[in-house]
Amino acid sequence: MKIKLGPADFAEKEMRGYEVGKRSLCIARINGRYKGLDDWCNHAGCLLSGGRLEGNMVVCPCHEVGFDMDTGKNETSPGVCDDQPTVELEVDADGELVVELPEKDL
Repeated sequence: MKIKLGPADFAEKEMRGYEVGKRSLCIARINGRYKGLDDWCNHAGCLLSGGRLEGNMVVCPCHEVGFDMDTGKNETSPGVCDDQPTVELEVDADGELVVELPEKDL
């Protein structure tokens, strides 16, 4: 199901957290593209949206684990925690940021 998150008005390298149904999402604009993954770090439950971006990687503010924003792959500490689930994003004709989530997550 497609859900509008609001205006696609992020500055370059800006990150925001969103609560959507049962999911918490970390959305960032990197190189002009919107990318997203689960906001709750699967290592210790910290919000990735409170971390920082390093290139195409979001770094968790609690334990410095870095996840690729395209794939969700744990790039820095593979033995510490799993990869993060990603989400598909688009900007619609009205300039709204839209995420697609399965019905079970709503």
